[in-house]
Amino acid sequence: MDALRLLDILGFTVGLVYLYLEYKASIWLWLAGIVMPAIDMVLYFKAGLYADFGMAIYYCLIAVYGFAVWRFGHQAKKKGEMPITHFPLYYVFPALAVLALVWYVIWWILSTQTDSTVPLSDAFTTALSIVAMWALARKYAEQWLLWLVVDAICCSLYIYKGIPFKAAIYGLYTVVAVLGYRKWLRLMAQQRLS
Repeated sequence: MDALRLLDILGFTVGLVYLYLEYKASIWLWLAGIVMPAIDMVLYFKAGLYADFGMAIYYCLIAVYGFAVWRFGHQAKKKGEMPITHFPLYYVFPALAVLALVWYVIWWILSTQTDSTVPLSDAFTTALSIVAMWALARKYAEQWLLWLVVDAICCSLYIYKGIPFKAAIYGLYTVVAVLGYRKWLRLMAQQRLS
């Protein structure tokens, strides 16, 4: 078995653990959120998915931030762990502006500085993932809707790039994004009652 395939399988396995912990809104998703991108960094670099490689670095860093916010953030101090909330409307325009700017910058870098064969889609999923990870770190239920878009595009992209296990987990992520959104809405309603 070649190294790329082994990394793909290992990342798939850790990804399943991460997905389960995210679905349950468990703070321990952040531990898996450090391990999985560390594996993915090597996988993406070998596959020539340079924006995804950079994204994996961001994932490692935001996993530390996410853990700290969930455990020690302002709202977490009051209740022991940060509650799930809705994405505030006043963040929509800034989030869209960040998405557009980051998408353009990453696309330009991939188009002019690398041999990427998929700069537009690689840049888009990376830019939207940056926004989605921030929304997850803030524990906004709508982060699942952002991931739904990222996951569906990534599934297709990884099939195209010949990374079948990563494509499979992103296909699963697409389905779980719908279920996760519904689950987090239920958890949010339960939080209000208690």
